[in-house]
Amino acid sequence: MIADYARTIKLGLKSLMLHKLRSALTTAGILFGVASVIAMLAVGEGASQEALMRFREMGVTNVLLRSVKPEETQSTSSTSMNSILGYGLTYAEGERIANLLPRATVVRAREITRGVMHGENWRNTVVVGTEPSFLGVTNMRVAEGRWLTEVDDQRDQNVCVLGASLAQWLFPFDNPLDQTILVGSDDRFRVVGLLEYQGRAPGATGTTYDECAFVPLSSSRQRFGVTVRNPSTNRWEAVELHEVKVHLESSDDVEPAAAVLRDLMATLHPKATKGDVEITVPLELLHQEEAQKRMFNIVLAVIASISLLVGGIGIMNVMLATVTERTREIGIRRALGAKKKHIIQQFLVEAGVLSALGGIVGVLLGLIVPELITQWFAQKTVVMPLHVVLAFSISAAVGVVFGIYPAWRAANMDPVEALRHE
Repeated sequence: MIADYARTIKLGLKSLMLHKLRSALTTAGILFGVASVIAMLAVGEGASQEALMRFREMGVTNVLLRSVKPEETQSTSSTSMNSILGYGLTYAEGERIANLLPRATVVRAREITRGVMHGENWRNTVVVGTEPSFLGVTNMRVAEGRWLTEVDDQRDQNVCVLGASLAQWLFPFDNPLDQTILVGSDDRFRVVGLLEYQGRAPGATGTTYDECAFVPLSSSRQRFGVTVRNPSTNRWEAVELHEVKVHLESSDDVEPAAAVLRDLMATLHPKATKGDVEITVPLELLHQEEAQKRMFNIVLAVIASISLLVGGIGIMNVMLATVTERTREIGIRRALGAKKKHIIQQFLVEAGVLSALGGIVGVLLGLIVPELITQWFAQKTVVMPLHVVLAFSISAAVGVVFGIYPAWRAANMDPVEALRHE
């Protein structure tokens, strides 16, 4: 039995080698189909994982409230440039949120853009005034030293924790711990901790946590005040809190809490008049992204599978031409005692070899292309083993399916008529 199959495969390969160029061109259809399936799914998987990672970093059990500058209308733009534009979240609202959700951890944060200096090293960055629970809610970790404490906040201590990138810029050769940095023109803060590198995408301010300095919220309020001048509009703006993070105990609490906060903000900040608070629910965004990922992968798979379909049609076309060319050979084999199943096996083997070779080379190309995309375009790509197996399996199935009709046609030829064929 094994010897018969080996002989059939040997005959199939010998027949394909008689027309090397035609066989190679036929294989190319499957090759590029398999490669495109793997590469397109790798790009889609990489983009999806990046988006999902961003939402998970935001915290799937968190609800984020952020102050946003309201759009200026004709009446507001005609106001004197010396007037103060007040908007966003307030300290009182942060306390109210904590009272409404007693089981949640409510963290307030304030962001001030300041120049930070140590010696001759200077960097313009964001100074985040926040509370001790900020570290756990944002899933950050301290590399050296310590994080901000309740005592720091109660005593308005001039202490700070530096992000990894900011520490490297300000202290390229020294250990920053227990050293002093100058914030703004006259505020000095002692460095008590360094954060691990986060590598996160820029936040609402466009600055990553790695580039920020973190100080107690009370110190930020005391040293920097509430009113600042916007350099782009040259107008005074008053924002007490830029963000309130609400951390829930479980994901089941997220949607009810989000509904409560939306109702509260709709009452305190009606969109018709202000619309200066934006609520983000990472869990909802995560579910939306997962649904979009599934749909995106389906669309990519369908588009890429068209290439495999075209390759299958090419195999059928070549096999039909081969059957016509080898009509006399088929007649001779039948006259010598070959059965229909032997003819079918031979032509199916040839179709399978074409699709299998194309699939193997296509898999190799499909593994290389995502790496090139990552290097040239800085786009994350993820090749899933399941996608590789699926693409190769489909390519093999395509060869067999599209080879069935030519094999059946060859096997059902009249041996007498086949022998008369010139």
